[in-house]
Amino acid sequence: MGNDRIDKAMIYLLKPSRISLLVLFALMAGAFAGIAHADAPDRGVSAVGDPPPAPSTPRAAPAPGFSDSPSGGSPDVSATPTRPADPPPPPHPTPEQRLAGLTLEQRVGQLFMVAAKADGSDSSAVADLLNSHVGNIYLAGRSQAGVAATASVVAKLRAAISPASSRGLPLSVATDQEGGSVQVLRGPGFLPIPAALDQGNSSPEQLRADARNWGSELLQAGVNVDLAPVLDTVPSPEFAPSNKPIGAFKREYGFTPAAVSEQGNAMAAGLRDAGVAPVVKHFPGMGRVSLNTDVSANVHDAETTRTDPYLMPFKVAIEGGLRWVMISNAYYDKIDPDHVAPFSSVIMRTMLRTDAGFTGIIVSDDLCNAVQLSPWSMGDRAANFIGAGGTMVLCADTASVPAMYAQVLQRAQTDPGFRNSVDAAALTVLQVKAGQ
Repeated sequence: MGNDRIDKAMIYLLKPSRISLLVLFALMAGAFAGIAHADAPDRGVSAVGDPPPAPSTPRAAPAPGFSDSPSGGSPDVSATPTRPADPPPPPHPTPEQRLAGLTLEQRVGQLFMVAAKADGSDSSAVADLLNSHVGNIYLAGRSQAGVAATASVVAKLRAAISPASSRGLPLSVATDQEGGSVQVLRGPGFLPIPAALDQGNSSPEQLRADARNWGSELLQAGVNVDLAPVLDTVPSPEFAPSNKPIGAFKREYGFTPAAVSEQGNAMAAGLRDAGVAPVVKHFPGMGRVSLNTDVSANVHDAETTRTDPYLMPFKVAIEGGLRWVMISNAYYDKIDPDHVAPFSSVIMRTMLRTDAGFTGIIVSDDLCNAVQLSPWSMGDRAANFIGAGGTMVLCADTASVPAMYAQVLQRAQTDPGFRNSVDAAALTVLQVKAGQ
């Protein structure tokens, strides 16, 4: 009985119309099986019901860099693929994040600005220092070669820097382009700049416009920091010839703090308009001394006080947002008689940081060739400056830099308090280079 029913069922199914339906059902079942297989998790593909994979996000390159402009700009971040599960990196790494990526050796290197001959004749020696982490240079000496030739010198130095040495941080390139007898760069493309005392004969508006032109020339030559203007006040025209570092060369903008402030800060504003960082100098003032610390020892200012009216030009500059101040190499008997200014925490930490609220780069005057500093070894000069609150050691002698660098590094490795000073100074440099 059961077999008879099965035979009838088979005959029913084998009719031609039924065979077509069976084939159709088989094909549809195979298609569904293929879809199910394709949606199954395999080699990183999402399973059915999972959200689609997130698009890959850029991650910072291992050697990031800032804008080369001293006035700031967005950091230069290279994009590379990352796994979807990775959190996205910050779109613009902060100076704090930059600092965290630097070794101690690289941090110390950011605290040095070394002389490079403006004609490029010592480029090989300077490139060696740059590849030993030194992060800043200034063009020194005299050049009549003009803008294009100077730009070539700077470009070759930039190109010589190993990314592993600098971590992609930009090179601050400075020079002394005050005017008068202190104008390092001349020749085609560089206008002659009058001495500061003669600049002071222009209106502040005209001086600012002129300074913008002078700054634009520097920027075309690859220079983004000008070690100018001088904001020292010489007390009188009669005293000026006796004031060897400033008045004797007409480097002052006038003979009252108000005149110096108005004209000197017009010069600074014009440089900033052009995208060049001005460096006001020589805090807390060199207008009252007789001797020049570059060529004489035991140079003292016996008048300037912590609240002196002659500080006004510097305070106005700082209140206006200026980010670089250069320290004098003199003694200041009524401020800190036991320490020359570059070794004085009273002058740098108390007067500049606390009294004036300055948060930018405190750069030294030349610590290497100054006769005033001859009692101290090269290493002590650099370490004393950083330890007292300085930010950037300026050195006119490339041969002296390795000893200075080595002592700062060694002390940072063994003295936690000094290491904190190094880290704070390096962060300040990164902040200023980032336009903060």
